[in-house]
Amino acid sequence: MKKLLDWNKYLDTAAQVVSEGIVMLKNENNALPLDINEEIALFGRIQFSYYKSGTGSGGMVNVSKVVGIPEGLSDCGVKINKELSEAYEKWLQNNENIYDFGEGWGSEPWSQKEMPLDDSLVKSVASQCRKAVVVIGRTAGEEQENRVEAGSFLLTDTEKEMLSKVRSSFEKMIVLLNVGNLIDIEYIENLKPDSLLYVWQGGMTGGTGTAAVLTGEVSPSGKLTDTIGYSVSDYPSAQNFGSTERNFYCEDIYVGYRYFETFAKDKVRYPFGFGLSYTSFETDVSSVTENNGKLTFSVTVKNNGNYKGKEVVQLYVQAPQGKLGKSARVLCGYEKTKELMPEESETLEITVKLSDIASYDDSGISGNKSCYILEAGEYSFYIGSDVRSAEKVHSLNLSDDIVTEKLSQALAPVLPFERIRPSLSDNGQFIAVYENVPLLEIYENERRSAGIPEEIEYTGDKGIKLSDVLSGRNTMEEFIAQLSDEDLSCIIRGEGMGSPRVTAGTASAFGGVSDSLTEYGIPCGCCSDGPSGMRLDCGTKAFSLPNGTMIASTFNKELAEELFEYMGLEMTVNKVECLLGPGMNIHRHPLNGRNFEYFSEDCYLTGTLAAAELRGLHKSGVTGTIKHFCGNNQETNRHFLETVASERALREIYLKGFEIAVKQGKADSIMTTYGKLNGIWTAGSFDLNTVILRDEWGFEGVSMTDWWANISRRGG
Repeated sequence: MKKLLDWNKYLDTAAQVVSEGIVMLKNENNALPLDINEEIALFGRIQFSYYKSGTGSGGMVNVSKVVGIPEGLSDCGVKINKELSEAYEKWLQNNENIYDFGEGWGSEPWSQKEMPLDDSLVKSVASQCRKAVVVIGRTAGEEQENRVEAGSFLLTDTEKEMLSKVRSSFEKMIVLLNVGNLIDIEYIENLKPDSLLYVWQGGMTGGTGTAAVLTGEVSPSGKLTDTIGYSVSDYPSAQNFGSTERNFYCEDIYVGYRYFETFAKDKVRYPFGFGLSYTSFETDVSSVTENNGKLTFSVTVKNNGNYKGKEVVQLYVQAPQGKLGKSARVLCGYEKTKELMPEESETLEITVKLSDIASYDDSGISGNKSCYILEAGEYSFYIGSDVRSAEKVHSLNLSDDIVTEKLSQALAPVLPFERIRPSLSDNGQFIAVYENVPLLEIYENERRSAGIPEEIEYTGDKGIKLSDVLSGRNTMEEFIAQLSDEDLSCIIRGEGMGSPRVTAGTASAFGGVSDSLTEYGIPCGCCSDGPSGMRLDCGTKAFSLPNGTMIASTFNKELAEELFEYMGLEMTVNKVECLLGPGMNIHRHPLNGRNFEYFSEDCYLTGTLAAAELRGLHKSGVTGTIKHFCGNNQETNRHFLETVASERALREIYLKGFEIAVKQGKADSIMTTYGKLNGIWTAGSFDLNTVILRDEWGFEGVSMTDWWANISRRGG
């Protein structure tokens, strides 16, 4: 039965993602939810220019309409102060205050000029309203990082003045952060707002979903996908981020909360997984069963508050330090409840395979070099609503080391450097010490030479079509033998952007891009930039989705799958077979300009959400391209930058999400990065694209370069 795209359900699902992805950090004095019978004052110029997404290939979706926050609130019946709105509208009519789009690709400023507030205006509006909602906005995008300066990571003086005047004049102040990345909230917190929420970038239904949370139609249930530290300098990657030549990943596996929970709990403002609700929940682990190398936790969640709402149950493991050294806690499972009414309960099951919590030994210190291993000792499991508050619910003791997978060294670094590992101090706390990183012993050229398949002898045209291979009448080898050198060159070439062979305005055509290939029955596929919706540069309108961070903040795999099933149906309408997304690089540092496209600092959350999106696309008969494979965690000089990381960090952090997407999401298309990884351009890395991706993970799909990427140059 042919599936039809229901545009209204698409809108509703996207708005639900927004509502479930909003993270409420603070809510005091009954500031929220809003009373629709009470007029509010809405401050901040960005309310009139809602940031639906970041910029660049992952965000430039042509839309017919974007519902901003004022419209969303008005649709819910909230009365917005007219005097203040008219003051903003008048100010915005001045040519000096119009929206600044910048000039050229990736040049849009990260914030817009804010309207200075006249004291008499604030006083007049405050006499009419008790509550004020302040919207702070930031975009993000390709080619530039967030910066520790006003208007980027930091607030501008005008924004600070606005917040201060509102705080001193209104009984209650609610602050909304319409941003793609984390920004500094120290000044905001010092003003003690009654409510503070990351409302992220919600696509074309952002205002609808945000209003649903503000009015209490939906209780917030989003959780932080990144740790919010007190300072940018507190992040473990801070000293090795931003170089124009190469970055050494000295923090190794200790990324985000893996670092903070192990070494620096006092540096955390809000922990990973944190997010408030209008209601409260009670969580009880009723049973834990062990069977065939799996642990299954049966968890009952009860809404014991006064509002309906959803809760995310998060499962963390603390592995024994052993000889390898481990993070204090690592996310290994999560589930989200349905919407529970007060006093209603639901029982969830979270299953974790023991092999999935094994560590990789890249040095041989455990006696099992190039293996995933469960070291002997106690494995403690914690369940809760964030990484910090999760409580111990189960322990498992292993008397001996268990090797879960034997591999071979691949993708190891060639440049010497040191990495962090834990050492127990005299006071019983772990401190970060450094050790030398194991270097590459078996070079790619040796494996590449051994791995080259035998050449198929050229036969010329035998009349075999690709459909004959599908039907089983001929083999793929017989079909390929017909192709000339020119045919073989064409079939691996992406033709774009804007190829006339496929849908106008898309990123590329691939496959049957020549007349000869077409005659052999090879179809011409079409791929469009994503992942926040189709980028159709010819002006065709498309659906703009919530950004990657917001989707991940829902911690709702089923909802993400449903949203991308609608995305897939929209793609079929536009004759687009492949979306260039999901983007799934790790939020290694909060200043990375493209974090908005990606999911999290955590690889497990990243991989499982990407797998869910792929399942949704596949249900509609299309696919997505997981990107950027791998280590694309900085925009500065991304075309030439080298990532230098240990094999363990790559396998446990930066490759792990991709591995999950391949194995659980059945990914059949993957895109490499522009830069180099441990000395070799990722587009030409045999270890990355063959040894790991195909031989170890069993990937059988298409591997593509990023557009106009370097591939043949090597070394330094």
